[in-house]
Amino acid sequence: MVIKIIAVGRLKEKYLKEAFAEYEKRLGAFCRLTVDEIDQEKLSDDPSEKEITRALETEAERILQKIPAGSYVIPMCIEGKQLTSEKFAALISKESAAGAGTFVFVIGGSFGLSDRVKQRADFRLSMSEMTFPHRLARIMLAEQIYRAFSIINNRKYHK
Repeated sequence: MVIKIIAVGRLKEKYLKEAFAEYEKRLGAFCRLTVDEIDQEKLSDDPSEKEITRALETEAERILQKIPAGSYVIPMCIEGKQLTSEKFAALISKESAAGAGTFVFVIGGSFGLSDRVKQRADFRLSMSEMTFPHRLARIMLAEQIYRAFSIINNRKYHK
């Protein structure tokens, strides 16, 4: 199975890179994890809605080009559905059994994702109604993917 994370922006801080690397290493036992980082569009200090929309559309072009055909696409968005870890594991297990070999998770930048990316979704996922930095969301997602595989494989990690 392939898990691909497409993320707007780059991990710059050493502690975030190390945290992500830990889950990347752990996930190696269950899947092949790849990460595509998309450059975040530069905006003015006080961007207008039009400027934000234009930036999201430019980012969307880059994101959509990175999604392999036939992938099961899961954008992370506030209006998505919140799942327990067990239900998230069940989703991955069910879709994998139905033939999904590649899962693509998409994490937007500071202003989220364009509607075009959300429309490409097979399932929209929300981590919480709370707001988190998008760089931290990547680590949280990796941890939950690892937890899901632990649940699927009856490992002790998930309690």
